[in-house]
Amino acid sequence: MYDSKITSLHLDVLKEIGNIGAAHAATALSTLLSKKIDMKVPKVEMVSFDDMMDLAGGPESVVAGIYLRIEGDVTGSMFFVLPVVQANRFIQRLVQDETFDFQSGEVSEIGVSAMQELGNILSGSYLSALSDFTKLKIYPTVPALSVDMVGAIISFGLVELSHISDYVIVIDTAINEEDVPNEESVKGHFFLLPDPESFDAIFKALGVN
Repeated sequence: MYDSKITSLHLDVLKEIGNIGAAHAATALSTLLSKKIDMKVPKVEMVSFDDMMDLAGGPESVVAGIYLRIEGDVTGSMFFVLPVVQANRFIQRLVQDETFDFQSGEVSEIGVSAMQELGNILSGSYLSALSDFTKLKIYPTVPALSVDMVGAIISFGLVELSHISDYVIVIDTAINEEDVPNEESVKGHFFLLPDPESFDAIFKALGVN
């Protein structure tokens, strides 16, 4: 199992890359929202699949989840998971529609597009930083959006990986908007699931053995 190779040094490197990606994403989001956005990666850790579900609020909690595949020299899966209440609040501000609700019967296309764009910006910024550091070609597929229970969303990407390992890399993400109280800041999780051979490729390229 490749998870035994992951050390605190590996996680420190991934956190540094995450913060560079977060800075890029904050710039893009600031332009999108026409206000100052601050974004940080407070923590990167390796957790079990069960702990990953708990971090997202438990398998039955409803979230807005963005799923994409990673392609190029590195392959794998990536999720960005946000509690549905926070996703609603963020999209309401983004599209300036306080009635927007992912759980309503009819969800506006502009709101769905805005959430996919958020996923595009965040995942693209992180993978771009990872690519810059490793000099590897890494790019995301078009993200798919799903609003469902955590267990249903995440299990979709775990079928293959679960045969190889019980662990996943979690990149905490905090998005703070200007003039928005800290308690209303967006706190989501990236779940990074490189395919087994890609772990070695990433850390070899980073010079971390």
